[in-house]
Amino acid sequence: MTNPTILVIASFLAALAVGLGAFGAHALEESLSPKRLETWNTAVTYHMWHALALIALALVSRVFEVDLAWSLNLIVAGIFIFSGSLYLLCLTDTSWLGAITPIGGICFILGWLIAGWKFITQI
Repeated sequence: MTNPTILVIASFLAALAVGLGAFGAHALEESLSPKRLETWNTAVTYHMWHALALIALALVSRVFEVDLAWSLNLIVAGIFIFSGSLYLLCLTDTSWLGAITPIGGICFILGWLIAGWKFITQI
C-alpha cells in the first residue's frame, strides 16, 4: 500500500477505534462482565495506538524515504487480528478466539521490529 492509502486507512481505523470505544463504554457496559469489558478496552487501546502509529510511520517513511511497506501492512493486519479477535470474543463469548489474538500481537511486534531495522540501516 502507498503512504497516502495508509493515511486514509489509518484515519478510518482511528475513527473506528473511537466509535468502538464509545460503544463499549455505553452500549456494552451493562451486558459485558468486568473482565470482558477490560478485554474490550484492551482491544480499543491497541487499535487506537496502532492507528496513530500508522499515520506517524507513513509520514516518517515519506520524509526520510524509508520503505516501511512491510511494517505498515503488518500493523494493519495486527489491528484486524489482535483487536478484531478481542472484539469478537467479547461480542460472541467465543473463547477460542483468544487463541487467534497472539497472531495479531506477533504482527505488531514484527511490524515494529522491521521498522526499527529499516531505521538502523538508514543511519
